[in-house]
Amino acid sequence: MLESGMRAPMGIKIKGPDLDTIEKLGLEFERLLKEVPSVEPSAVIADRIVGKPYLEIDIGRDAIARYGISIRTIQDVIEVAIGGRHITTTVEGRERYPVRVRYMRELRDQIETLGEILVPAANGAQIPLVQLTNLDKLDEVYVRGPQAIKSEDTFLVGYVLFDKKPGFAEVNVVERCQEFLKEKIAAGELVIPEGISYSFAGTYENQIRAQKTLIVVIPLALFVIFMILYFQFKSTITSMLVFSGIIVAWAGGFLMIWCYAQPWFFDFSIFGVNVRQLFQMHPINLSVAIWVGFLALFGIASDDGVVMCTYLEQSFRGSKPNSIADIRQKIIKAGTRRVRPCLMTTATTILALIPVLTSTGKGSDIMVPMAIPVFGGMTIEILTMLVVPVLYSSVKEFNLKTD
Repeated sequence: MLESGMRAPMGIKIKGPDLDTIEKLGLEFERLLKEVPSVEPSAVIADRIVGKPYLEIDIGRDAIARYGISIRTIQDVIEVAIGGRHITTTVEGRERYPVRVRYMRELRDQIETLGEILVPAANGAQIPLVQLTNLDKLDEVYVRGPQAIKSEDTFLVGYVLFDKKPGFAEVNVVERCQEFLKEKIAAGELVIPEGISYSFAGTYENQIRAQKTLIVVIPLALFVIFMILYFQFKSTITSMLVFSGIIVAWAGGFLMIWCYAQPWFFDFSIFGVNVRQLFQMHPINLSVAIWVGFLALFGIASDDGVVMCTYLEQSFRGSKPNSIADIRQKIIKAGTRRVRPCLMTTATTILALIPVLTSTGKGSDIMVPMAIPVFGGMTIEILTMLVVPVLYSSVKEFNLKTD
């Protein structure tokens, strides 16, 4: 709300020169947006800008000139009699109370009787207000006006708020609404008045900005991780073997997101508690929190590969295998000894995420999507302790054949 000015995740800002035109276009947008399949019809609400009753008292310049009454005098009478004037403030200990002076309610609660308010003339005569203003023409006095006036970028503005149906992403819903309105404009079913402009706004804009940033950040993070691995092993091939664990974990993260949307996944009870409800499993849309979770996953997914490749490098250091059988024997021996450390590394991460996945309350809507790809990625990443030794053995066997 502080960023966009709207109390909704999505909406349309209509800017123009007058409130009547803005309201009419907003009501037209409201009608059309309810036809978009991904939009919740009951949540589409356009601002009802014009509709509040006002009293417009027009002072007759010729009339007040005949009685020698100034504009300031008659305005002061109207202010004090109808609206009231703040004259002082009483002090009651630590409390402060404003004191206003105006006519009694029964003298000002009807439009018909307002004309009986007396205005002092220059000669001391009391002139009824109806003789000095247009109060004798009630159809001119009683008018409809704006309930609230909002402005932005020097333009008057009105909002059309809407929300998405469950299972749809905010960015996709906004894009579909934009296309739908453009189709209606092209077909001539929607006409944008001259001087009126509209734009979509809301919290979804944060996701668009974050996606543009992540397009740069994610490849950069993967490159930095690869360079760190290269500085550790001083070998491009070995670094790529370890890096394969990130690819496996990435697939595991997306697999877990897909499983969360399946009604059969973890649909059983333990001690009378449904596991699916315990972990708050429901369809998860790709969001900024999801991609932040993937970034965290990339950092820890290579741990098992580093543990495995480090020991494999130590096993082959100083001794050159003479046959493929010798290579495989060393690989199996080294891999067997690294199974327990790899399992402990993965288990500690998975167990630490269980309280996050079952959390509720404030912040859980951000933390749970961040934890889902890490949980799924580290669960599948256990395969690294099988994939890395196999790939490492393939490289060693290839080098032996080429020597």
